[in-house]
Amino acid sequence: MEPLMASSRFVFFLSPILLLISSQSLAQPEFPSHDCFNEKGNYTTGSTYQTNLNTLLSSLSSPSNNGNGYGFYNSSFGENADQVHAIALCRGDVMADTCRGCLSNSTKKLTQVCPNQKEAIGFYDECMLRYANRSIYGAMEKDPVFPLWWNIHNLSSSDVDGFFQEMRKLLKDLSGQAAANGSLRKFAVGNKNAPNFQPIYGLAQCTPDLAEQACSECLDAAMGEITAYCERKQGCRVQNPSCTVRYEVNRFYDPTTVVPLPSPPPPLSSPLPPSTSTGGSKSRRSRTVIIIVVPIIVSVVLIVIFFCICLRVRRTKKKLETKKLLPSSDDTDEIGSAESLQFDLATIRDSTDDFSEANKLGQGGFGSVYRGRLLNGEDIAVKRLATNSVQGDLEFKNEVLLVAKLQHRNLVRLLGFCLEGSERLLVYEFVPNASLDHIIFDPTKRAHLDWVRRYKIIVGTARGLLYLHEDSRLRIIHRDLKASNILIDAEMNPKISDFGMARLFVLDQTQGNTSRIVGTYGYMAPEYAMCGHFSVKSDVYSFGVLVLEIVSGQKNSGFQHGENAEDLLSFAWRSWRDGTASNLIDPTLNTGSRTEIMRCIHIGLLCVQENVADRPTMASVILMTNSYSLTLPVPSQPAFYLHSSIGSDMPLRSEYNSDRSKSNPVKVMEYETFTEPHPR
Repeated sequence: MEPLMASSRFVFFLSPILLLISSQSLAQPEFPSHDCFNEKGNYTTGSTYQTNLNTLLSSLSSPSNNGNGYGFYNSSFGENADQVHAIALCRGDVMADTCRGCLSNSTKKLTQVCPNQKEAIGFYDECMLRYANRSIYGAMEKDPVFPLWWNIHNLSSSDVDGFFQEMRKLLKDLSGQAAANGSLRKFAVGNKNAPNFQPIYGLAQCTPDLAEQACSECLDAAMGEITAYCERKQGCRVQNPSCTVRYEVNRFYDPTTVVPLPSPPPPLSSPLPPSTSTGGSKSRRSRTVIIIVVPIIVSVVLIVIFFCICLRVRRTKKKLETKKLLPSSDDTDEIGSAESLQFDLATIRDSTDDFSEANKLGQGGFGSVYRGRLLNGEDIAVKRLATNSVQGDLEFKNEVLLVAKLQHRNLVRLLGFCLEGSERLLVYEFVPNASLDHIIFDPTKRAHLDWVRRYKIIVGTARGLLYLHEDSRLRIIHRDLKASNILIDAEMNPKISDFGMARLFVLDQTQGNTSRIVGTYGYMAPEYAMCGHFSVKSDVYSFGVLVLEIVSGQKNSGFQHGENAEDLLSFAWRSWRDGTASNLIDPTLNTGSRTEIMRCIHIGLLCVQENVADRPTMASVILMTNSYSLTLPVPSQPAFYLHSSIGSDMPLRSEYNSDRSKSNPVKVMEYETFTEPHPR
């Protein structure tokens, strides 16, 4: 009896420990990041949707499910409204067993942290899992953005610019490699050294269901968020539902476990069988095989050649048709590559009620802008270039060829274009809150624009410019950054618009010259307005003027201080020099950090300095806005080359003789006044 009692006491003592061990073994690790998409709707416990979801997730993590063999899983289950779609992706260097274990954890954990949610996404370091009640295969989605991980250690101040420059180059190279890989895996890793010989390791990966162009756009957008989320960090990882980018000063991947893609099949060998010595029957069979196989192969080759010729003729015909429409275009190949963005004229007419006056948003020298609504319910803004506009074709080519390649949350998105007959139409996303000048320069509306919203507009515009200058696959100088070209969406996010005057630089090019000065007085850098020299620092100058306008709530010309009216830059500089910079602040700004406001005035004055070399880059501007431990240099006096005789917000297009302009550049210019159309 005594041994039995002792045994019972031992089991009673041990049972809580066993229970604890059991519960810990069943618990899944927490996601570094996840989103339950509450706005997408819920399902009821015990419903058909939940049953389908559980069945689908079980099949994904099943040992018998090998996906595509490279860590990518895609499946759906159910019918109609109860159908569930799921995608899972493991990091390209993760081995199959580790990948399967990560997915097993994900399928259990995601339904726990997002109970009854119809759509959810979760991230571990080794894998990602998402499911939804809609088809997500092949759909490139850049939002939401997840800063999953970053190194707690900062770079030294002397390393930042050089490190980030080399890091961006590395991630751009890896993005190109990942996008160009086949449909089995879009993954690339690599490394290079910063200027101080510090190693940088990088990774770029897309879900393999994306086309090359969609993968490139997704990775470009993710790279654009690196500066926002990874300021001064030695390592960081940014991911969205369709792709991820990551860098680190230590190697975080194992190159020995990167599974290579399959080799291409060997070239077709001769159909002749090897010679044998087994008698006449085999020889006869060999001759029979030759007689049958050779004609078949020849026929297949001829058919392939025929289809290649037909395809070539078709493409050539399309190029010729485009050249007829744009006879002076050297970029028609680029337009041809954007055929997927082309809208039918009939579709645009239906969406805008045949360009009715009731839908007109604005009128300008290049035509009109109309609001429209597509059959799927999406609101659009349609810029209709005037048929009698001298610059119409140039404007059209610029915006189609440049904006279609740009993808960033702070750039207005080009949805497509229409090129039929004499019509030149550009279709943009509809931005509901119009342009910044309609808000910041309106005394009533400006009062509702508190400092938090103004600072959000300043930082968002800076991020958009940084993407144009450094983070996109193309280096683009906007050349007409101003308040009327900053559109404000429903969440008060800024979107840079109107790329008709933009110029494309090759990656190693830093500046350019032109005899065709385009832009708006007051926002134009002095070296550009007077000599035609433009660079990324020209846009920085325009950004500085814009910052001072946002802080003061007034235009750069006719700044009102009491009963006096003067130039905004003159007043800002004199106030800063005399220690009275607070006089520049909009009186309606009753709340907000005064330190933050004064720092923005400081940054604005740094951007408008006369010496081009003294102006910061947009990467430095982002660092200045994000890091208060960074000491800002003292600004020098800005260039005062505009006077009250010429309105500083007057748009300018001019031609001048370069020889005569050396002695008197401003007087020999010819001015043409017009109003820009602003899609909203």
